[in-house]
Amino acid sequence: MFRSVKFPYLLFATVLGIVLGVFLNKAFSVDNLRESIRKFNDVLTFTEKYYVEEVDTQKLVESAINGMLNQLDPHSVYISPEQFTQVEESFRGDFEGIGIEFQIVNDTLTVVSAISGGPSEALGILPGDRIVKIDDEDIIGITNDEVRKKLRGKAGTEVNVSIIRTGITKEIEYTIVRDKIPLYSVDAHFMIDDNTGYVSVSRFSETTYDELNNALQALNIDGMKQLILDLRSNPGGYLNQAVKISDLFIDDKKKIVYTEGRRQEFDEQYFASESSIFEKIPIIILINHGSASASEIVSGAVQDWDRGLIVGETSFGKGLVQRQFDLPDNSALRLTISRYYTPSGRLIQRDYKNKKDKTEYYSELTEEDKSEGENINHTAEKDSVRPVYKTKKGRLVYGGGGITPDYIIKSKSVTLLTQNLLRKNIFYTYILSYLDKNNGMIKEKYPDLKSFKENFLVSDLFLKNFIDYAKSKDVEFDEKEFNEDKDYIAARLKAQIARNYWKNEGWYSILLTADEQMNKALTLFDEAKKITELN
Repeated sequence: MFRSVKFPYLLFATVLGIVLGVFLNKAFSVDNLRESIRKFNDVLTFTEKYYVEEVDTQKLVESAINGMLNQLDPHSVYISPEQFTQVEESFRGDFEGIGIEFQIVNDTLTVVSAISGGPSEALGILPGDRIVKIDDEDIIGITNDEVRKKLRGKAGTEVNVSIIRTGITKEIEYTIVRDKIPLYSVDAHFMIDDNTGYVSVSRFSETTYDELNNALQALNIDGMKQLILDLRSNPGGYLNQAVKISDLFIDDKKKIVYTEGRRQEFDEQYFASESSIFEKIPIIILINHGSASASEIVSGAVQDWDRGLIVGETSFGKGLVQRQFDLPDNSALRLTISRYYTPSGRLIQRDYKNKKDKTEYYSELTEEDKSEGENINHTAEKDSVRPVYKTKKGRLVYGGGGITPDYIIKSKSVTLLTQNLLRKNIFYTYILSYLDKNNGMIKEKYPDLKSFKENFLVSDLFLKNFIDYAKSKDVEFDEKEFNEDKDYIAARLKAQIARNYWKNEGWYSILLTADEQMNKALTLFDEAKKITELN
């Protein structure tokens, strides 16, 4: 998580000097700092002037910056000018372009979906449309990067595309006026059953609180009496968004999170403040190894206050707060300025000081909870060596390495066969070809998602045709592995069809039926009610 601010220091001529200026308050004199900078400038000057080959000075400086930051923590990073725009877009919540999600299928730019609220959706561009020309230029064989360069651009500018659509013999010409495209962080929200609402949040951007609040209000109108909040693989984002979202579920001005840094100005405490109709609703939060940062703040606050249950796998363990300092060349320094603590006092940051490098730090994730207990008691030997804390009601929770769920449910690993099907994009391309032939039938027989979910059957014949298609794409078939993953494969094929017509709601609502963590969570609401004294 970070808060973007303008860099307040402009002390030295070189980029490295500017970066090093952040550390003026270290326990050595300004003279020593100047001497260090002079030393770096000398090395750079000698290298530029005398090295046997011509050097790229900018690359040398950026390598030096990255080398310096590698001595700190894994989350203090340098963002190059080339990366800056993309990074900012992901957290700002919008970008400028035509507004499509796409894949390259058989060297052809294929629309996965038109982004809601974007110009492509407004013009009627559909999932499965193949874009074959951009501004009268044939684009067969185009790369992902080339697509972004050609289709993104300033709002108000135009781009012409030629589209091939199933059932229409002639190319369809569109003139699309680029616009600001919303990047939603709430991927899906819908009612799982008559009582249970579901919301998936993919990151914590500038708009996440508003998106989530709107989703919850809509579910409330639909009769939601209990909630599953899916934060799996959510890498985090803005601290203020995590606080505001936690405030939706936590009452009475309770502490949500606090931060402590080397500098007192970075010591802050955040409390619940706003009243919400969702402060009494039973809640279960899903997390996994990819749930980090802001996701862990929300999960930690809910767990510490016995406000709900946490289900899934131990989270990432990122308990460090970054602040972004913008640099003059449109690059940026994202620097760790403090640690954050859950209401019970937990620091959930994983160890990084005893790792060889960042690769080891990230690769060990899947080993984190192999020896953990399987339920709320957390009685495993591994837990005894971690700092122990207590929730409001005295339940044991643990620091020193992510948020340990109340119920640990391992995600099921798919077989090598399914991995190859996913890697080669076989699910998507097969359904694309299937819908080329059956689009009219699907629309006629299944007018809404409910009828499709209840009545569409992925038959054995359907699966056989899928496997035959996969074999034709050089996927090696293994019958044992197929039978092991059969239910998942069938659910994913059905979900892929549903996504074409009902977007993310169709995708999630069907795919989640084969999700063990989700299915376990649905059985735990009585426990969630007991913990929160809501029954």
